[in-house]
Amino acid sequence: MDDIRPINDEYSVTGQITVADLDQIKALGFKSIVCHRPDHEQPGQPDFAEIEQRAHALGIETMHIPVGPAGVTADAVHKMVDALDTFQRPMLGYCRSGARSTAVYQQTQHIRG
Repeated sequence: MDDIRPINDEYSVTGQITVADLDQIKALGFKSIVCHRPDHEQPGQPDFAEIEQRAHALGIETMHIPVGPAGVTADAVHKMVDALDTFQRPMLGYCRSGARSTAVYQQTQHIRG
């Protein structure tokens, strides 16, 4: 959990998180989490449902917007806009490295203004 990179005041990105990381994520003040990694992308990766269950127990909102081999789609961008408009911030986006979470967020900026 040492690799959280702030994009701005409302949004930060990181690589894959685990259920055990969620207490620290909560302590850091994050109020919502968006996962941009498809389940079963890599052996040993925690399923989003596991992350979601613990996050909800901690009062953290979650959304799964997987970005797979096709890259960032218009649908993923629109779902991310919905998450940003609906969820409390600061928000943490994660995927394998944080790159997809950054790319999706950047593509929401022209829509959100």
